[in-house]
Amino acid sequence: MNVQLSAVAEEFESALRRLQSLSHSLSPNEWTRRPAADRWSPIECVQHLNLTAEATLPRVRQGLAEAKRSAGRPVGTYRRDFFGWLIWRSLRQPGRFKSRTGAAFVPHADRPPAEILAAFTRLQADHVACVRESDGLPIDRVRIASPFNERIRYNVYACLTILAVHQHRHLWQAEEAVAGR
Repeated sequence: MNVQLSAVAEEFESALRRLQSLSHSLSPNEWTRRPAADRWSPIECVQHLNLTAEATLPRVRQGLAEAKRSAGRPVGTYRRDFFGWLIWRSLRQPGRFKSRTGAAFVPHADRPPAEILAAFTRLQADHVACVRESDGLPIDRVRIASPFNERIRYNVYACLTILAVHQHRHLWQAEEAVAGR
């Protein structure tokens, strides 16, 4: 697999390991405890990631299908487009830039934590499968719309890297919630 895509797959896999590590240290009550009334609990952070994945994966798959149809030109180095790079860059440092999410992505952790965690694990496998399927495809030449704002478009490679860094950002937030910060 392309070295850049291997790095993206590793980011998804390390996010899963990070969540599993957190999971081993929390009781069901700790999963649902909010550090403040206006902050998300650890399980709400995970549910937000699940909502994001469920909205984004169909777009990624559509982009992969388009990339397969346009395959033929050799793929060298993948590049993020400007908006993809900007979003990816802003998400890299957790806690530095805060923003509100759209209503569709506000978590409602009304299901048991075990069910939400199982969904995350399943969705991680889907993310990694998309990364593997991307190998050799011109995914940096196919643009898709952001599920957060339809007017913002970025290439599929940027989207995959944004998803991975977004996960680590919210896992950091979940860890901070456990610590009461």
